[in-house]
Amino acid sequence: MSFEYPENLRYTDTHEYVEVTANIAKIGVSAFAVDQLGDIVFVELPEVGEMITKGTAFGSIESVKAVEDLKAPVSGKVIKRNDAAIDAPEIISTDPYTGGWLLEVQVDGVSALEGTFSATEYRGKVEGV
Repeated sequence: MSFEYPENLRYTDTHEYVEVTANIAKIGVSAFAVDQLGDIVFVELPEVGEMITKGTAFGSIESVKAVEDLKAPVSGKVIKRNDAAIDAPEIISTDPYTGGWLLEVQVDGVSALEGTFSATEYRGKVEGV
């Protein structure tokens, strides 16, 4: 099965995505992760103003199948969180890249993207293409 992986995003091996514009990183979970999780019923996210650290858990996502930690693809200060995704987590399942994003984080520089994959690299990793 093939999923959409927007080319403007970078992806992690734990299936989060990140889009960095200037020094703002928008974070969410990939369509592949959504498919693996099944119906998402709950998401826990940090408060605005909290710091997150690359590679560590910043929240959790719960589906009918499992509860998984969300791992930060970048380090920085949370400047915005998607309360719509907290109130109606099914939006993550139906629209992971537009309406279902999770956090916006203020980051320091583009080195924040070290260790992430392009859409093509990520597709090859998860779909074996």
